[in-house]
Amino acid sequence: VQGHAGRLVFGDLKGKTCVCMQGRFHMYEGHSLCKTTFPVRVFKLLGVETLVVTNAAGSLADGLQIGDIMIIKDHINFPGLVGLNPLTGPNEDRFGPRFPAMSGCYHKGLRCLAMEVAKDLDVAAIMQEGVYAMVGGPNFESIAEARLLHRVGVDAVGMSTAPEVVVATHCGMRVFGLSLITNKVGKSYEDSDSVNHEGVLEVGRLRSDTVQQLVTELIRRMEINNNTSTAV
Repeated sequence: VQGHAGRLVFGDLKGKTCVCMQGRFHMYEGHSLCKTTFPVRVFKLLGVETLVVTNAAGSLADGLQIGDIMIIKDHINFPGLVGLNPLTGPNEDRFGPRFPAMSGCYHKGLRCLAMEVAKDLDVAAIMQEGVYAMVGGPNFESIAEARLLHRVGVDAVGMSTAPEVVVATHCGMRVFGLSLITNKVGKSYEDSDSVNHEGVLEVGRLRSDTVQQLVTELIRRMEINNNTSTAV
């Protein structure tokens, strides 16, 4: 999809061995959830210990503005709630248990460390924590859908990330997530503004340096074993 380079990059970042996906597979492109999450299990077999996930998301919370960065503290996986779950089918016992818990799937220690990094980089003013929701896409949300999401406690909404986090948690990996707020989701029938993909990409370009600095410094400060890696 536009904005996703489709490359897999291996290397060292601030003394940590990393593998980076420049882009991802999306359910709305017609890929099965088995395929969209396949890289996560490959990373696990490569020895990756920590998964850093990023996405572009629309803001439902009044306090989240375009260009802000939201640390994901929890998610609502709407496809998963209706049976579209990457763990459906026979369980792969070598990766994890049949019924993995999702409470605390976004590592609290890494979230706290990220806020410290943000303060040191002088970008704390544009950062806060929130709840991310995944919807199937590829259409953006209707007004009624936006109102529903807001009422159930969603701060930002997007079309990815949750399946990868479910599989990473099943595999026993630490997870840290960031949402770049690229648009405000309309909740009023009087609002004439509408979101488009080009606008989303433009905000991504404007904030790319900040996100890169934040993730790079976070990885530098991470405490990981010498024989393990980080996936971004």
